[in-house]
Amino acid sequence: MLALNQKILLLHGWQRLAAAYVVGAIAALCLAPINALPALFLSFPVAIWLIDGTTSGQKRFTWSVIKAAFAIGWAFGLGYFMAGFWWIGAAFFVESDEFLWALPFGVIGFPAALALFHGLGFALARLFWSASDRRLFAFAAAMTTVEWLRGHILTGFPWNTLGQAFGGNDLTLQSASVVGLYGLTLLALLIFSSPAVFVSANTARQRWRLPVLSLVILGLMIAFGAWRLHSTKVEMLANVKVRVMQPNLGQRAKHRMSGQEVLKHYLQLSDRAATPGTSGVSDVTHLVWPESPFPFLLAREPQALNQISGLLKPNTILITGAARSEDAGDTSRAARYFNSIHVVGPDGVIMDSYDKVHLVPFGEYLPFKELFSKIGLRQFIEIPGGFESGSRRKPLAIKGLPNALPLICYEAIFPNEISIGNQRPGLLLNVTNDGWFGITTGPHQHLAQAKMRSAELGIPQIRAANTGISAIIDPLGNTIASLPLGGEGILDSRLPQVVPPTLFSLWGDSFAMILLFFSYLLCIRAK
Repeated sequence: MLALNQKILLLHGWQRLAAAYVVGAIAALCLAPINALPALFLSFPVAIWLIDGTTSGQKRFTWSVIKAAFAIGWAFGLGYFMAGFWWIGAAFFVESDEFLWALPFGVIGFPAALALFHGLGFALARLFWSASDRRLFAFAAAMTTVEWLRGHILTGFPWNTLGQAFGGNDLTLQSASVVGLYGLTLLALLIFSSPAVFVSANTARQRWRLPVLSLVILGLMIAFGAWRLHSTKVEMLANVKVRVMQPNLGQRAKHRMSGQEVLKHYLQLSDRAATPGTSGVSDVTHLVWPESPFPFLLAREPQALNQISGLLKPNTILITGAARSEDAGDTSRAARYFNSIHVVGPDGVIMDSYDKVHLVPFGEYLPFKELFSKIGLRQFIEIPGGFESGSRRKPLAIKGLPNALPLICYEAIFPNEISIGNQRPGLLLNVTNDGWFGITTGPHQHLAQAKMRSAELGIPQIRAANTGISAIIDPLGNTIASLPLGGEGILDSRLPQVVPPTLFSLWGDSFAMILLFFSYLLCIRAK
């Protein structure tokens, strides 16, 4: 380890940036579906040593040192985000004749932009740097700060936040119920960077103090997880049986099929007997279809609603994603379109709807439209003018179910947006279409983040995905039933009830902010 440390410290120029890029890519191994958490024990200590190497014997603040730290952080972030987001490239092949030219912007340009946050984090950490082991608190605090910023500014994009590393294990996942995603981020950075002090501490006490503390914290997280999983009794809702339909229709397949063919496929698959002892939807209370499954506007197709009514039994309700239009009321203006969820009764009547509030930039609408449209760019989903955002979050009124908070697609990745005023949801309802990304790591990451929302809040979740991964998730974040990625099928399950409110559901990021405050305080005292 000492020899590796010396080599890292002596790196400069492109070699130092290359090392940062490589360890950043290694850090991405902690994410789903690999979930190789120990990879961070290599990645983070090397990041610490790379920042150490920017000092060149200088302890005072200089712009050259800060710029060097920023460059290292940007290279680290580039490796992390390229390795973590390579699957975005699959979307550019769906309509390759129109979007393939933009592939480099998705797989290189997008990670390069996100890497600016990590560059800022390394530079901020360097401002609080010291020779003691407390510089690890500077690293953890600074990177947590910029990860929080990444999740909030410019509509936010907290996908693959570093704290998600703990989401791959049911034991460590439970700590999200206390400190949330950003608290887990700070703990991950502190715990897994601790081996860096083995080669830089002056005394045995300094050498072992922080690594031992980190192992104690990790042990407490595991022990808490085991206690919570063992002691929390999860009850099932009475008289509720949910069926999730996963049609496995990729985007290209949808384009080749007519609307009637698509609907027929959904109806036949939804009425399939799951086992020899079942008979289609006759004993199902709630049927759930994924995001935007129709190549038409369901609310304006009475024939389609009649066919759905023919499928549903008197006690069955359909919950489905669907595009929705709304006339502007002014002939000089075009109609407005929304990405929505409809609740359809057994008589084929739409009883309630929700319009997606947090839209995907470039996917559902085009930011800086005048600028990007000049170079021939449009949003991936071909809606005139793009989708418009819903006015507010609201629960869906679904007979037989508790207050359901609808989450369309990546709305499930935002931990601070899972609320409906002062009400506590009894169910998270996530419909999504990950078919844009094929059989890649992206849908696995999406599921992992959805599971963390349930663990944070103690709320069960129904997740319906077009090509997978569909799942029923209990309020502890455990997957109790699922359909595989790229598989066609139906998933029948009972539905868990909520558990008592978690500390995170009551206090939000308060505990994470307290940890962050004391981390900065330790950095300042060390200087």
